[in-house]
Amino acid sequence: MQKLSEYVPPKVWKWEKENNINRFSNINRPISGATSDKDLPKGVHPIQLYSLGTPNGQKVTIMLEELLEAGHADAEYDAWLINIMERDQFSTGFVGINPNSKIPAMVDYSNENDPQRVFESGSILFYLAEKFECFFPKERKARTEAMSWLMWQMGSGPILGGGFGHFYAYAPFKIEYAVDRFSMEVKRQLDVLDKQLENNEFIIGNELTIADFAIYPWYGAMARGLLYKAGDFLEVETYTHLSRWAKQLSKRPAFKKGSIVNRSWGSEKGIKERHSASDFKGKV
Repeated sequence: MQKLSEYVPPKVWKWEKENNINRFSNINRPISGATSDKDLPKGVHPIQLYSLGTPNGQKVTIMLEELLEAGHADAEYDAWLINIMERDQFSTGFVGINPNSKIPAMVDYSNENDPQRVFESGSILFYLAEKFECFFPKERKARTEAMSWLMWQMGSGPILGGGFGHFYAYAPFKIEYAVDRFSMEVKRQLDVLDKQLENNEFIIGNELTIADFAIYPWYGAMARGLLYKAGDFLEVETYTHLSRWAKQLSKRPAFKKGSIVNRSWGSEKGIKERHSASDFKGKV
């Protein structure tokens, strides 16, 4: 067993920049608000998305592409890159639509005189589902089930991302206790999903919903061994029903497109911005 640290928390915590040695240290700080004066760009479509192709950003772009595939022409959108490593999330323009300075955030200009800002990925999915009356059951019981799974993901995601992902993949040194703690939680979550999908094609049955859009970018990527390169470590292939669901969704054209929007890193092809369907030419 790894020797426990002798670190003792001080009476009052102070933020010391020199202690933030992780490569993602620049994207967070202990206070809110803008640090730079910069307006956000605006395209030609009513829906303007400001995001990054991380799992939280992919939730929204996957749904928008599915809406377009379903024939909702009004779901056309402009997706602008928010480079969190360059602190774009702390500009006055972005803070104006998301005071929490996290991607994704969206503005719907359908009513030019009263545009609607929406932040938090789950809230954006719910907003789009209501706006287009799509991917959200009308029957109360099924609707409640979809919302329960959406909230499940929103509550569970930080364990997979900020917890497991940070300590397993990004922390400057490995802490056995932290890795064990979050690995246990993530494997429980994977098991929850595997059992739910044993007798369901999609998360809540035979109907694709916002629950699938929310869960796939995180847990679908993990089930396919793409997240944190932790597939072997977590034995993701043992979750057979979850793996079947993840592979099935990964083949859908809208999921392929939505997964590469606002992504400009890594070996896989991505597009920095998205303004029309032609932007995907040669990419998917």
